[in-house]
Amino acid sequence: MTPVEDIRARLRAAGDPARAPGQQAYMKSTMPFYGVSLPEVRRLTRAAFTGETDAGPLLAAARELWDGASHREERYAAMHVLALRPLKGEPAVLPLAEHMVRTGQWWDITDELAHRFADALDERPEETAGLLRRWSCDDDFWIRRVAIISQLGRRDRVDPVLLTDVIEPNTADREFFIRKAIGWALREYARVQPEWVRRFVSTHELSPLSTREALKHL
Repeated sequence: MTPVEDIRARLRAAGDPARAPGQQAYMKSTMPFYGVSLPEVRRLTRAAFTGETDAGPLLAAARELWDGASHREERYAAMHVLALRPLKGEPAVLPLAEHMVRTGQWWDITDELAHRFADALDERPEETAGLLRRWSCDDDFWIRRVAIISQLGRRDRVDPVLLTDVIEPNTADREFFIRKAIGWALREYARVQPEWVRRFVSTHELSPLSTREALKHL
């Protein structure tokens, strides 16, 4: 049994058919669910790939899990493979993450994969920042959402110039998921730089939603 077959078997065995329809309805997903919680998906994924230390097989498995998924938890597993230690700092993660964002087209996908770009900012800051600046003007608003929230969790390591550069092209966008992302990114940075965020909000014409979210804890 290959690792991909293993994780699929583990997910099927762990599924709760009574839970699955509610998960599918909540995510408005055309792809069905097995009925496995996200923490359990992550645990099963780690277990299935224990002992694998080479980037190549992990990347191939993630791609196979994603493209061949019959249930949404298989896609969650594919995303979690990209977070495994052997892929930390691996440049080939980003093109695969981009493929997942462009084909996944929903917030649970973008919000998970944004962490991989945060990792890349640590490993290759200039190259990754350039990519995110380009993405902030992409035609696909899910790609733009990733660019905006790519520094979540970085706290005092947030690059405020990059944060400004990815938000400014999107301030007039009427898409809910963009406006929410702007407010979320600013709200998180306000935890370490509240005055910077207050100043940013006062000097930019943001939507009421973005403003409300940005200033939520100030």
